[in-house]
Amino acid sequence: MTSHWTETVTLNGEAFFVRHWGDPAAPKILMLHGFPEYSGAWSDLAPLLADRFHCVAPDQRGYGQSWRPAEIDQYKTGRLVSDMVALIGDAPVIVLGHDWGASVAYALAIGRPDLVSKLIIMNGVHPAPFQRELAKGSAQTDASQYIHFLRREGSEDILAADDFAKLMGLFSSHMDMSWLKGDTLAGYKGAWRDAAGLRGMINWYRASPLKLGGPGEAIDDAPSFDPARFQVGCPHLLIWGTADTALLPCTTEGLQDYAPDLTRIEIADVDHWLHHQKPREVADAILNWL
Repeated sequence: MTSHWTETVTLNGEAFFVRHWGDPAAPKILMLHGFPEYSGAWSDLAPLLADRFHCVAPDQRGYGQSWRPAEIDQYKTGRLVSDMVALIGDAPVIVLGHDWGASVAYALAIGRPDLVSKLIIMNGVHPAPFQRELAKGSAQTDASQYIHFLRREGSEDILAADDFAKLMGLFSSHMDMSWLKGDTLAGYKGAWRDAAGLRGMINWYRASPLKLGGPGEAIDDAPSFDPARFQVGCPHLLIWGTADTALLPCTTEGLQDYAPDLTRIEIADVDHWLHHQKPREVADAILNWL
């Protein structure tokens, strides 16, 4: 049976909750969840990797049982990355990111290449191709309109009302959520807590510099990214659930310009929540590549 334990550690002077699977002496995989997830989101996938790897999954800043400051500026990318730098320590690790966790994973690989030996992304985006698509006023702009709602002050109150009814709707829009039930659903709701608990999670959106217009609206004042400064130098695996309706395939076009050592693997008949829907297929893709 896979060894599994939890601990609370101090990172940059604050408390962070961390889950572990596997042998502490094995090579480490740092697993970074997205929105509106928490470290428990890896409970289907991590045990399938733990025979060969020590899987380390924190509740990131603003999530679960970790530190949840209310101020928006506490969620700038540099601060999120600094938490994970403190958790990693001095020895490089494999970094796996999903959704918003992919943003932190990319930032780690770009800004601290000495700490990332290999990069694995599951249905997550490099900031440069993503911002390019958001600015176009095309399909991804339309698919990302929920960002405007989340950035509004008080959106957390709306999402938490009626036992998180609106959050559940946002979470499951046009996707297969048959996995979100029983203990899994209870774990997610426990991590969300209430409107005050959701605020830190949503502040990731409010603090992001990425820009988009209204439906079908192209913009010309979006941040620009110099390919020379946003390179992923380590081996990079991108695993993509092809039925994702939140992040479209166009957001990965041109990724090889930023990640020359790139491998792409598509998994059919899964969407944004591929690690819950087909954890065995995802695990096999990771293990075979590693």
